Amino acid sequence: MSTTTAVAPLTTQEADILVTAARRAAEAAGVSVSVTVLDSGGHLLAFRRDDRAVLISGETSTRKAYTALQLNAPTADLVDAVQPGGLFHTLPTALDRPLLFIAAGVPVRRDGRLIGALGVGGGAPEQDHAFATAAVEALA
Repeated sequence: MSTTTAVAPLTTQEADILVTAARRAAEAAGVSVSVTVLDSGGHLLAFRRDDRAVLISGETSTRKAYTALQLNAPTADLVDAVQPGGLFHTLPTALDRPLLFIAAGVPVRRDGRLIGALGVGGGAPEQDHAFATAAVEALA
């Protein structure tokens, strides 16, 4: 008989910490972003769109978070696989949302288990990835 230890879910307070940390990292770089935080079931826990960010940044941050959650991997690690003709280029999802495989979707883990995901949109992909990574590190 095997036993498993429960892992606490991502809370709304932790989601707020992630949003704040990502926003601060972006502001320090002079970039306006949107930030989305999902729990492990893909439910929205927190969202923030800077009024100066482009409108599409909200949808972008959400799709990045879904991508990271569904594949349990930072989207920056998947860039080669999603180029035209790549392994994941047109992968559909159970949520009927196309996946957006560009940097800045980062899984959030506790004790090695997936508890949610964070997506950042609005800057260059490399910038957004750095903001998302900084936010997840701030939560640790």
